[in-house]
Amino acid sequence: MHREFINPSEVDEMMQIGRRLLFDDYFDVRSDDHRRLTQMLGGLVSVSCLYAGTDGCAEEVVQSFFNRFTELKEILATDVKATYLGDPAATSLDEVVLCYPGIHAIFHHRVAHLLGTLGVPLLPRLISELAHSRTGIDIHPGASIGEAFSIDHGTGVVIGATSVIGKNVKIYQGVTLGARSFTLDEDGNPVKGIARHPIVGDDVIIYSNTTVLGRVTIGTGAVIGGNLWITFDVEPGEKIIQARPDNFLRINK
Repeated sequence: MHREFINPSEVDEMMQIGRRLLFDDYFDVRSDDHRRLTQMLGGLVSVSCLYAGTDGCAEEVVQSFFNRFTELKEILATDVKATYLGDPAATSLDEVVLCYPGIHAIFHHRVAHLLGTLGVPLLPRLISELAHSRTGIDIHPGASIGEAFSIDHGTGVVIGATSVIGKNVKIYQGVTLGARSFTLDEDGNPVKGIARHPIVGDDVIIYSNTTVLGRVTIGTGAVIGGNLWITFDVEPGEKIIQARPDNFLRINK
């Protein structure tokens, strides 16, 4: 069966238009941006549904997307503010929007996640992979992320499909929210749709190069230090940090 090719450059162009509209305090919006976004989104949704072999109504999806456009814009504003307030090196909100890879990745994720909740196949993953290729930040569109989310530096961050992240969470470069293992069916293939990634509560900080695996819960207000391997629940307000340099376990070969 012939299936129309989805051009990644068209997805990229659509996201550039969406970026201007969602961050209209920082970019000059063109007179035809809303019309072009409507047309491009409708076309890409239609092709995505055909490509995935599913039924979908592009017109309803586009209408639902724009019904939540203001909500999307508002939550992105909280991400920008949280990133600015959380980084002493940030000199302005403009700098955060224009230069920070974390905001670039979060913007793509917010759009991709919304489209995914509206039942659009394929396109959300294409959107997330655009940000992944440019920033080194890999956020699956299925991940649920609360407001005021910030990613400092960002390179090497991985957030899995069933991750749930609360409000006002900050993570640093190299953090992984991943799966510990996969449930297999009788044929030995991974079972789809099982919750297998971490739940991160509100006001959590996870420092660089820490890996959190499995359906564990990081409680509200917890702080997780860098270079740690977490496969257990962390209580609200708990701090998990590295041992002192003079307290490391050294193994002689």
